[in-house]
Amino acid sequence: MGSGGVTRAVLCILPGLDGTARLLTPFLDAVTPAFASTHAIAYPHDVPMDYAALDAYVRARLPQDAPFVLLGESFSGPVAIAIAAKPPPNLIGLALSTTFARAPVPWASPFAPLTSFAPVRAAPMPLLSAILLGRWATPALRRDLSAALDAVAPDVLRARAAAAMRVDTTARLADVAVPTLCLRARHDRLLRASATRELLDGLRDAREVAIDGPHLLLQTRTDAAAGEVMRIAAALG
Repeated sequence: MGSGGVTRAVLCILPGLDGTARLLTPFLDAVTPAFASTHAIAYPHDVPMDYAALDAYVRARLPQDAPFVLLGESFSGPVAIAIAAKPPPNLIGLALSTTFARAPVPWASPFAPLTSFAPVRAAPMPLLSAILLGRWATPALRRDLSAALDAVAPDVLRARAAAAMRVDTTARLADVAVPTLCLRARHDRLLRASATRELLDGLRDAREVAIDGPHLLLQTRTDAAAGEVMRIAAALG
């Protein structure tokens, strides 16, 4: 740990389904004091990419020399897992927030059409708010969520949602050697209840932290989630 409690590590965040950094700014601000630098790797808003393409896209944008912690949020969990399973030498830690190793929503779920077939941004905001924000919703968060989805081409959102419904990275979990933090939202209305348990069962060195909050945990329980990620910085130095 460097002077003033700042680690020499960089924090890289991979975003949720929208693929933008818009919804991550407050969280980045909250964790900045604990890291040498922080940044979100936004995905192209107009080019559909599957998980393999996103893996390559992200790898090309990771720190080349500085040690770094990789945080995968929601949709990006499988990307983060794949990178950590075949890591660059300077990856020192992994954080997974409200995410999954394989298809997060059962096909029988009433939410499955929302994430696989329908244009996500065309869904009524009250429904999206209820599923993703729950009782932690605020007018500002609803506006930010709407703006983030509107910034992405509908076919790109559909492609990402369809990819999430097909992905299965459970076999790669055992190859992740770095310490891993799994953040679970106690009031997640999107993920299967077993999603975090599958991560913990497959990872070698994982710790679960459950936080009272909805699926968009980094946006609604920013300080609590940031505190847990900053503990990674303290532990890894």
